[in-house]
Amino acid sequence: MISRITELNNIGIALSAEKDSRNILKHILLGAMSLTHADGGSIYTVTDDQQLKFEIVTTQSLNISLGIKGGQSIKFPSLPLYINGQPNNSMVVTSAVLENKTINIADAYHVDGYDFSGTKAFDHSTGYRTKSMLTIPMKNHQDKIIGVLQLINATNQNTGEIEVFNLESQQLAESLASQAAVTLTTKELIEQQKQLFEAFIELIATSIDEKSPYTGAHCKRVPELTMMIAEACNARLTGPLKSFKMTSKDRYELKIAGWLHDCGKVVTPEYIVDKATKLETIYDRIELVQTRAEILIRDLKIDFLEKKLALTESNSAANTDISVELASLDEKHRELVDEINNDLAFIRQANIGGEFMDDVSKQRVVDIAKKSWVNQQGNTAAFISENEIYNLQIERGTLTSEEREIINHHIVMTNKMLDSLPFPDHLKNVPEYAGGHHERMDGKGYPNGLMGFEMSVPARLMAIADIFEALTANDRPYKEGKKVSECLQILGHMKLDNHIDPDIFDVFIREKVYQTYAEQFLPSEQIDEVDHSLIPGYQE
Repeated sequence: MISRITELNNIGIALSAEKDSRNILKHILLGAMSLTHADGGSIYTVTDDQQLKFEIVTTQSLNISLGIKGGQSIKFPSLPLYINGQPNNSMVVTSAVLENKTINIADAYHVDGYDFSGTKAFDHSTGYRTKSMLTIPMKNHQDKIIGVLQLINATNQNTGEIEVFNLESQQLAESLASQAAVTLTTKELIEQQKQLFEAFIELIATSIDEKSPYTGAHCKRVPELTMMIAEACNARLTGPLKSFKMTSKDRYELKIAGWLHDCGKVVTPEYIVDKATKLETIYDRIELVQTRAEILIRDLKIDFLEKKLALTESNSAANTDISVELASLDEKHRELVDEINNDLAFIRQANIGGEFMDDVSKQRVVDIAKKSWVNQQGNTAAFISENEIYNLQIERGTLTSEEREIINHHIVMTNKMLDSLPFPDHLKNVPEYAGGHHERMDGKGYPNGLMGFEMSVPARLMAIADIFEALTANDRPYKEGKKVSECLQILGHMKLDNHIDPDIFDVFIREKVYQTYAEQFLPSEQIDEVDHSLIPGYQE
């Protein structure tokens, strides 16, 4: 008995350590058979629609093994617990569930109350003789029946004869069934919590992307690219990254970090995220500039017509030729109107934003702003306000330094949010991975100004994924998606500037991770030929 209890404990330990549900079922059945010296057995699970589903079946003397990995699949139909709304007590396994009790049968061929026609048909076709039977409902810690353990033909270890399952065997099997039910339920709960956790994370990422029509699927694409780069680095057998290896735990941790890398953007105002032009606030103020230009042109026309009328009237009294004066007046009017239209066209172009605005263009904004117009109150006002000048002189993109600071604050919030979460041990690195994708190798990144050696490899490779996705993204309000070759040129310069990890960048190029990503996520017009020899800083 002590030996069998020890075996029971060992089975329980094995069940706790096993991660795969199918292997758990195998351990339960084979362990129960070993404890009770049964020749065969099966495990059923209770489905949501009140059926008993065959999960695993084995008979040692017949060498039958169904439902076990590597073996044959089970094709038996499920057994209904209820038929036309009435309890189905015709079978032993359904009765064990419905009556919530263990059923111990000495001889299936000599017992009343149950339909053993299926059992007898099996015996007839195989030459087997089903005799003793032990059927145990598997109840979890909430006393809910989640399945059935059925054992067939207890075998006397000395004589080899089939005998009844004695009380000792029944108690051991019931104990194992209870342990097994708790293990399966715990495994299911953990899996459900994992699914809920992942769904919640994806919900956050999706809500950030949906927050603005211009962020597209950034939070979804970055994790994909991150894992592509990580796998390429993991596969290296030589070079600086040969020691970087990932386990399944590491992969899961990095994937979660990828999904959460921009979670702080939930606090970023939409008007900044969506700022498509330099003058945009709630609306694009370029339309105000357009209106002012139209008023200026209107006032010029009024002034021109008044001067033309006065000249004509004076000529009528003096009876002199004024054709030259009229032509000069008309030419000057056209020049002034053309100047306003040209200035407006320049402001429209400057409003779009781009990679660089030079000092000459900045000065022209100031010069144009010196023009004046008469507003609705009859007051003379500047053609372009101080705030509009400030926005129009933005050197790169459409954001002012203050707005860019607000955007950059998202990573501070990301760190704050993630640091506040009680991540379990297998996810403890998520805050560091997700919160470091805006740091730089030279320490000039944010929010913590970390040097390259202070950052983990996953954080450094996520930084490259974030940059490349942003460069190729074709759903941003202030730019079109760049071609792959142009993005690699920019990344190459970033490598030379000690912005990104040089070793990870080289793997990104050498293994053509960019190509794999592009083929999955970019439109064909962005995918062009790439000559590795032309990429700055890259060496084969």
